[in-house]
Amino acid sequence: MMKLTQSEDLAGITLLLATEKLCYDDLTPEHMAHFLTLRDGGELIGAVGLEVIGSDALLRSLVVAPSRRGKGLGIQLVEGIEAHAHDIGVTSLYLLTTTADRFFDRHGYERIERASVPDAIGATTEFVSFCTESAVCMMRNLG
Repeated sequence: MMKLTQSEDLAGITLLLATEKLCYDDLTPEHMAHFLTLRDGGELIGAVGLEVIGSDALLRSLVVAPSRRGKGLGIQLVEGIEAHAHDIGVTSLYLLTTTADRFFDRHGYERIERASVPDAIGATTEFVSFCTESAVCMMRNLG
């Protein structure tokens, strides 16, 4: 079952991200307002979030437990967070990835130059501190 998270979901999300060696150090309870989780019973099996800045947002922290991959859960999470983004007035999604660029290529995201992102997105911790210059920058227009 997919749902918007609560602040108490932060620990489970950070554990899943840490297990997969993905960035989580800057996540706070306030971020959880724009995160979706996917659970099987009580087990957290996936998550994805947004860092919203006006009509733009950074899609971040997409993770699916290794034992659950290959079942379409990643795209289910992405479609869910895109719907949430649209509902709250986000028109452009940006992301950085070092491993999932082909996944996002297949789902309508375009590769762009990192320097072309809006200044506020480029100032996020993920852009400034977490993702190396070799990460692929991508965007999708929801408008």
